[in-house]
Amino acid sequence: MPSFKDIAELSDLHQSLPTFVDKLHQLLTRLELSLETYSADHISVRCFQKATADRWRQGLMQCGELMSEKIINGRPICLFNLDEPLQVGQWQIDCIELPYPGDKLYPQEDWEHVEWVIPGEVENFHQTALSLFSDDILLMPQLKLKFSNPAGEGERLPNPTLAVTDNGVTVKFHPYSIQEVVKSES
Repeated sequence: MPSFKDIAELSDLHQSLPTFVDKLHQLLTRLELSLETYSADHISVRCFQKATADRWRQGLMQCGELMSEKIINGRPICLFNLDEPLQVGQWQIDCIELPYPGDKLYPQEDWEHVEWVIPGEVENFHQTALSLFSDDILLMPQLKLKFSNPAGEGERLPNPTLAVTDNGVTVKFHPYSIQEVVKSES
């Protein structure tokens, strides 16, 4: 199978990955957040045109396997297991999330977030995830914090999420890997 970097349909994503990784590193540094001991579960893109999502899907099918396609929040979300992991900072990530466009209009079509697995009890996961941050950091006015519990059809595992966004880059935290969530559907 061809490598991610060699697929024409993914050339824009390949070219913009170093810039995204730099922004991600800057965000983690600004947040004084060390995630070295945690697993980077998957990376996600965002787009506002169906044609872009279709092109990326065609490219991802050439260098990976469609693991799941579910309707979540009214739009299809595809998960691809890559044959070769992407190097994203110090992490190797072998899963890409491709959400098709929905009601929200994104300002650019590019990489958007990385998600990490933070083990903990589901009932108080948001507090567990928040404990990664200092109180001072969470008072930064430009940060956007979002707590959610997204669920796809048939998922049996609860999926509490904490998302922290700044300057167009988001870091997200879950108690389960995306593979565990997909397996729970069976």
